[in-house]
Amino acid sequence: MALWLPVWGWNDYAAPGAPVQPDRGRLRAMVIVIFLSGRHKGHDRLHPTHSASSAQGTRASMILPRTIAYTGDWTDGEIGVIAQRASHRFGVIGGLSALACADVVFKLVKLAASPNAAAQSDIVFEQHPFAESELPGSEAASVNARKLYVFDMIRRFEQRAVDAVIMPCFISHTFLGELQAEIRLPVVDIMAALRAHIEQRHPNAVRIGVLTSDYVRSRGLFEKYFAGTHCELVYPRAEVQRDCLMQAIYGAQGIKSGHLQGESVELLAAACRDLLAQGADLIAPGFSEIPLVIDALCERGLPVIDVNQVYARYAMDFGGARSARPFKIGVVGGVGPAATVDFLDKIVRNTPARRDQEHIKVVVEHNPQIPDRTENLIGEGADPTVALYAACKRLEADEADLIAIPCNTAHAFVERIQPYLSIPIVNMLFETVAYIGRHHPERTLVGLLATSGTIASRVYHDIAAKAGLTLLVPGEDNQARVMRAIYGEKGIKAGFTAGECRDDLLAALHELVARGAQIAILGCTELPLLLAQNDAFELGGQHIVLLDPTEILARKCVSFAAAAAKPLPGAV
Repeated sequence: MALWLPVWGWNDYAAPGAPVQPDRGRLRAMVIVIFLSGRHKGHDRLHPTHSASSAQGTRASMILPRTIAYTGDWTDGEIGVIAQRASHRFGVIGGLSALACADVVFKLVKLAASPNAAAQSDIVFEQHPFAESELPGSEAASVNARKLYVFDMIRRFEQRAVDAVIMPCFISHTFLGELQAEIRLPVVDIMAALRAHIEQRHPNAVRIGVLTSDYVRSRGLFEKYFAGTHCELVYPRAEVQRDCLMQAIYGAQGIKSGHLQGESVELLAAACRDLLAQGADLIAPGFSEIPLVIDALCERGLPVIDVNQVYARYAMDFGGARSARPFKIGVVGGVGPAATVDFLDKIVRNTPARRDQEHIKVVVEHNPQIPDRTENLIGEGADPTVALYAACKRLEADEADLIAIPCNTAHAFVERIQPYLSIPIVNMLFETVAYIGRHHPERTLVGLLATSGTIASRVYHDIAAKAGLTLLVPGEDNQARVMRAIYGEKGIKAGFTAGECRDDLLAALHELVARGAQIAILGCTELPLLLAQNDAFELGGQHIVLLDPTEILARKCVSFAAAAAKPLPGAV
């Protein structure tokens, strides 16, 4: 395994472009190369072809004989690892504490190189400039920037085929639950590692002294993990917490500033002695910086756990799987815009939810610039295939589980694009015809109110014929009125839902009823904005079943979500 680390300065960077604080300074880029020859028999050295130190970043190339050749560019804060593909690929989030993260990476590499290691692991260690809050670790510290930074890093790791994330930061573990609700990659839990270590290696320890920040302490992180155990948690007294522990980590001469000897160690030792004076049997760090001076503390006879070593070992044995993410419906929107809003409303209304969190995740690719489907099918209009496919691919990339297209005419193009997608498009037309078979099997004469493009494509006709149904469409004059109801100056697409457009639609419906239609499909997603689904719509003294395909599609999507997620029982 070879590890290339272009390393930058400490973790509390100024914002990009801002002047560097004089007392902090900034390290120039440097390349650290670690080669573990035991993994590559017959080769005990690297052959670097180029390396440079620069305030702008590092470009380097190296060759591992008979293994890997790699050339890469690293800019400010990027860190990469080169290794043969192994059974585990870890992503280590750097930047939250540069020195502590480097310590964890070193211990991971050392464990991976051990002859007793079950398998070699790949490590991706990445960090970027990250600005701490003004009072990092304080009870009132803002962690908003930290949350977003960590989330972005995990998403980057998802794109790099990482199997699990290592997050050497106790503050970040206070919002681990928030992260897990929005990501699929498992995060190796440092608190679970610490608890398991104490239970296995120190079963007789009763009073556990905890050295952690005011922020972590105020959030009850240790209490959450050690609840229900025989352990009693002990913290430094208030003045020791303030004057010794917090200063040892965050002070001008603290570990975060790179001071690993002298005052920082003495202050930490004082905090440890305070815990021992309170009867602590064992001391558990809630700072990943403390292991950087673990040898100095142990030399003083202080029983402090090397939490980074514990975390690294726990990670190497980690067998976590990607978490099951909530079901997500992808919607190709904008075809048309009002119909999209109507469809989303139907998704919400058909979901048996009692609170916000029980509703279904929906992602919408709203693109009203998709070329008009009807103009292409009956005229010389632009082909919408690529635009529809692009919208579907974006939904696919956003991890939708299925795609709904609330546009009847667009379904004339579905067969062209479905073979190239990894997720299904729920065919609204097929579901509508299937609905007739389930709920109205005795009615076989079906009227279709749709755009001329949908009628010309015969997509409804083909599906209906296979189901034993006969379709009726309006005559030429009334079909023109249907088109006017949709596309006219006072039509639905122009924002009208009453008046002339409704009269035009009813005239076409009258014709279909007069010709014996028992059911009428509102086969354009704008039409349900004028007439709702109705099992007994009265028209001229007669009754006809009106079917809204978007209503049927919404119910079907909800039923798929219900089947995938137990919290959605009773979906239609």
